[in-house]
Amino acid sequence: MIKLTPTTMITVDAAAAEGLPRRSISGVAVTYDETATVADGTQVRFKQGSLPVEGKNPKLYMQHDSTQIIGQVVERVDTPQGMMFTARISDTALGRDALTMAKDGTLDAVSVGVSPTKFSYDEAGVMVIEAANWDELSLVSIGAFSGATITQVAASIPQPEPKIDVISDQDTNKDETTMSDTLETPKEISIVEAAKATAEKLFAQPKREPRLPNASEFVAAMHAGGEIAANANRVWADYREYHKSPITAAAGDEVLSNMPGIIPTPILAPVFESLNYIAPVLNALGTRAMPNGGSGATFIRPTWTTHPSVAQQATELTAVSATTAVIAANSVTKVTFAGSAQMSYQLIDFSDPAAMQIVLRDLAGQYLLAIDNYAADNLLTAASSSGVWDLSPEDLMKSIYDAAVDVSSATNFLPTHMFVDPATWGKIGQLVDDSKRPIFPAIGAPGLIGQNSMGAGSAASWSGQNPLGLQIVVDKNFAAKTMIIMNQNAFEVYRQDRGLLSVETPTTLGRTMSIFGYAATFAAGENFSMIRKITQA
Repeated sequence: MIKLTPTTMITVDAAAAEGLPRRSISGVAVTYDETATVADGTQVRFKQGSLPVEGKNPKLYMQHDSTQIIGQVVERVDTPQGMMFTARISDTALGRDALTMAKDGTLDAVSVGVSPTKFSYDEAGVMVIEAANWDELSLVSIGAFSGATITQVAASIPQPEPKIDVISDQDTNKDETTMSDTLETPKEISIVEAAKATAEKLFAQPKREPRLPNASEFVAAMHAGGEIAANANRVWADYREYHKSPITAAAGDEVLSNMPGIIPTPILAPVFESLNYIAPVLNALGTRAMPNGGSGATFIRPTWTTHPSVAQQATELTAVSATTAVIAANSVTKVTFAGSAQMSYQLIDFSDPAAMQIVLRDLAGQYLLAIDNYAADNLLTAASSSGVWDLSPEDLMKSIYDAAVDVSSATNFLPTHMFVDPATWGKIGQLVDDSKRPIFPAIGAPGLIGQNSMGAGSAASWSGQNPLGLQIVVDKNFAAKTMIIMNQNAFEVYRQDRGLLSVETPTTLGRTMSIFGYAATFAAGENFSMIRKITQA
């Protein structure tokens, strides 16, 4: 299940609305065409219509915790901007607490928990969700989508009177700043003067110590920028002013090594990504959903073995062409891909940035690379030979056209793609003619006007170079010296992502997390003639 992880600070004004059911909240569950980050670090984007408006009501949780259920979503309305919702909160102790926090704006955002059923990945690796099962909606303090907010609250619980702080004359020129004032847009403050007829003596309220933001709050404020960042900096200034000694000390040398315990260690960024989680083969060919909802360990993919025949009739009333049609029942077997990691609760609780999210993100990336590697290996195995390239520019043209002839002769299809490993990609891009002019020039670059333009080349892109019109796809998961010329319809990749599992181990204070799913490939075409490989001398 995908659970969206908070990444952005937002400010929401939640107020009761006329006509709403009692004990309910309304707002935006998901904004469409906006990229957010899920619990494993994967970036996702929802398309309009991806969430159902009918069927079983999604449960309403606190902070994605299924043990803290507080109600259910009772109304869903799909709009071009996002999925609108109304949720009814149960009359329980936990529900009353949640309603109170929603009413006063403490919980002003929501986050969905879904299980995608139809999705794809764009060039940036963002999962684009086209359909999903909506399992739950959670009240959260900060939502993954900037527009996923609570806009209306209808409650039947009494509201406390606002607290009034009385300020004496000598304190009216002093600032009293707390973290709750600073990380929100400052509100206009009205100073209430005590009536002269008051019988009791009023005392000035002592200046309170400002609460310092923790590292996460401060980084979030800096990320938000503007007035929020300025207010966070003001808290630090007020804190230093509050603790400033009125006594001027005698001169003394104070250096960093004297007081290392008070010097904060800045968190500059998450863990550096040393691997790009892309799947070139999967992106180029696309992936298909497992048939029959994923049931069964195998499934049948039919293909033609013998086509029926049609021919010219010799003479009237003579027998016409008749060939028995044969369709093969090809059995496709699913394979499982999975990985796991065990972490101590100390590592989960003490780490900043959160170690669990970092590990889960990498686990999801490795899962994607493993399926892409599986597809690349099976694609190369399915290819039939169409000759040898001697590494010259002239012979490259001949080899590509020989492979195209082999594809089209049996099927009338023409090739669409060229799949290569990085080293072969480099050899193709460096080809020059007898005058040292590039065979595949970067069209539009200074000094190049497109001589010998059999296609365009770019050392900064894995795809786009098109030798003789073919879309080139580079994948490090291919074996060395791989060059495959094929029609994209000849190879099918099936995939069913099952998601993340988490198991608690109380006896060791640990948590084991795993990711798993199923995949299968199928090579179609007339005796695999639509998938051709060119070996290298």
